[in-house]
Amino acid sequence: MASEPATATNDGLASWAVIEPNQGEVQGWRERIGAWWAEFSLQTKLLAVATLVVSLMMTGITFFALNGIQRDAAMNDTRYARDLGLLLAGNVSELVAEGRDRELANVAETFWRSSRSLRYIFFADPEGIVYLGIPISGSDSASDGDLRLNRRLELPAEMQNRPKNPLVRQHITPQGLVTDVFVPLVEQNRYLGVLALGVNPNETALASAALTREVTVAVFISIWVLVILGAVFNALTITRPVKELLRGVRSIADGDFRARIGHPVGGELGELLEGFNAMASQLQVYDAANIEELQAAQVKQASLIATMADGAVLLDGDGRIVLANPTARRLFRWEGRNLEGQDFLNELPELLAVELHEPIEAVSSNRTDTNELRSSIGDPPRTLRFVLQAVREPSGETLKGLAVTIQDLTREVELNAAQSRFISNVSHELRTPLFNIKSYVETLHDMGDQLSDEDRRDFLGIANSETDRLTRLVNDVLDLSRLESNRSVTFTPIELRPGLEQTLRSYQLNASDKQVDLSLEADPDLPDILGNWDLLLQVFDNLVGNALKFNRKGGQLLIRAYTWPDSCQMT
Repeated sequence: MASEPATATNDGLASWAVIEPNQGEVQGWRERIGAWWAEFSLQTKLLAVATLVVSLMMTGITFFALNGIQRDAAMNDTRYARDLGLLLAGNVSELVAEGRDRELANVAETFWRSSRSLRYIFFADPEGIVYLGIPISGSDSASDGDLRLNRRLELPAEMQNRPKNPLVRQHITPQGLVTDVFVPLVEQNRYLGVLALGVNPNETALASAALTREVTVAVFISIWVLVILGAVFNALTITRPVKELLRGVRSIADGDFRARIGHPVGGELGELLEGFNAMASQLQVYDAANIEELQAAQVKQASLIATMADGAVLLDGDGRIVLANPTARRLFRWEGRNLEGQDFLNELPELLAVELHEPIEAVSSNRTDTNELRSSIGDPPRTLRFVLQAVREPSGETLKGLAVTIQDLTREVELNAAQSRFISNVSHELRTPLFNIKSYVETLHDMGDQLSDEDRRDFLGIANSETDRLTRLVNDVLDLSRLESNRSVTFTPIELRPGLEQTLRSYQLNASDKQVDLSLEADPDLPDILGNWDLLLQVFDNLVGNALKFNRKGGQLLIRAYTWPDSCQMT
């Protein structure tokens, strides 16, 4: 039965394939269907899609419920058939073993008559030959519909292994589904044969599944009928007024507040249309009041421009001044002057006017909407940033003028310069100890086997000292905020000679590469000085590093430290 629709469908497709419509006809049908679908409103499309989704969901839920019912019914039939087989086998195993066929037939017939769900009962020997079947004929000659005793029973392949547990299978007959149970007959560990029972399916479960199938179809059809009726009602009572409302909304959006809707509709939609008409009337009143609000907004805008921290100058399409705020007047020393109608470039310093001429011309000629220029003017010089912005009508086509914003970047430029100097100084201070560390580590790496233990310890000590110094330099940079907040520098008594010797040792390899002779001459009785050890080492490094940098190859660098009355001198 299930294959007939598929066969019919395949036959239909085969017949259609014989016609072989060309691609143009197929494309034409697609276009007509697409045009037909496009004529529907978005609401109708959403309604159709929602209906399809709901109907498919309901059908799917019902389908899975039906499958669940059928599956449970099949499982119950299987359990019931197995239990019947075990029950009957337990009662007749002894009779089969003793060969009491008459008593066996009576018990089997009684059991068969007591259960309405039993279709047949077969007793077969180990070879599958049936020697007793229920129902059987009451006369010597059996009719065509009776079961015969010389029939061979088709046993499952698993029964050849003589299993101890029953085997269950199902097959479909013209009268419906039948569950077959094959129970091995065993008495005192002796295999006697097979008891085969046929069990009819649960009629209640089958009726429930059929009812569920019918309800599913009815629900699916009912949903679509209700939706179609609702769509017809919607088209007659809702769609037309909504279209009228849409036209009115578009008129309002275009600025025509005279639009009114006179379509007579009751209910909530009628209240909506009345509300739209009331809204349109109010908008007419608001439109008249907008002029006053715009004038007030212009006053507020002028006040805002006057209080801006940046300079602002508004020009008309010919480059004449319309408005200049106090900041711009102060930057260009225009205080107390009436600038309205004056040419903007003529009021600027000559060099600045030359620089601004091309950017202003580019904006005025519609080559660009924005432009920018940075320039220095005055003495002392001030760095100014000019931002030019075209002012257009709401349509964006006609140029009404230019807005010039002037920002004083003098402080920013000074801060950037200070930052650059700071980075340069920090880089110089960090490069010296890093170079010294690298020089001594490379020497240890390349010539470690040729150096004495004392030289290696000396080199490692210098690298360690330079590492400590580098750490202190980094900490000083991190503590810059505290230095800027007037943090005091600690001064302690310091011996000059150890600091000079450490500096010369750190530059020894650099001097050797450059073939410069480093030497120190210091009085043995140099007094201690009051200072900061790290800062003093930075001074010595700068002194020796610069001397090596600008010394010639094969030259000599001599540092002298000697006592001067009440102080120390270095050369």
